[in-house]
Amino acid sequence: MAPESRDRIKVFVVDDHAVVRRGLRAFFESEPDLEVVGAADGGTQALDLLEGLEAQGRRPNVIVMDLQMRPLNGIESTRLIRARYDDVAVVVLTSYADDELVRGALEAGASGYVLKDAGADQVAAAIRAADRGELQLDPAVARRLLSSLGAASRVDGKAELTARELDVLRLVGAGAANKEIASRLGISERTARTHVSNILGKLGLASRTQAALWAVREGLVDVDAD
Repeated sequence: MAPESRDRIKVFVVDDHAVVRRGLRAFFESEPDLEVVGAADGGTQALDLLEGLEAQGRRPNVIVMDLQMRPLNGIESTRLIRARYDDVAVVVLTSYADDELVRGALEAGASGYVLKDAGADQVAAAIRAADRGELQLDPAVARRLLSSLGAASRVDGKAELTARELDVLRLVGAGAANKEIASRLGISERTARTHVSNILGKLGLASRTQAALWAVREGLVDVDAD
């Protein structure tokens, strides 16, 4: 028997191809722990529908987001959604593995990045991982991004970080924004921002995305990329 609705992960699909939306909906609805609460053909419609779902008390837990959409692309849609609903996770599902797009999506707050040639089970696994607060990257994407960190970041930075900074770095690696980090650690958003800045300085990294990838590479974050 399928679990009660309250036990399911509420999923919302954003893709500008109706066939893709229908296919994802059909697969997700066949999974006993997933419940599709809506779908949109782009970021603008998604924001409108999410407002309605919020009013109904049916806010999704995870949004599956395409990237190449107009006029509002998936990266900007992710940024806007995460700014408005910071407890809603976003998993990008796209045909493109371009490093710049991946970094843009992660910087915008995505908790997963899966390519459309992945199996349906892998997409579902990414949704479940995002709902647990974990980061999941397509294996090919993870390899490329981790290798892009370069030798300059291969210092033993963990020895330089305080226990609190390690806590913050784990959350950064899981895709948490400063507001969520502050809430989960019981600190102010300004303090969270300061910790992130200090972490970047100590590790010799240039961006939040690099810090997240560093955390993944060093085993601070559980990435289900298999």
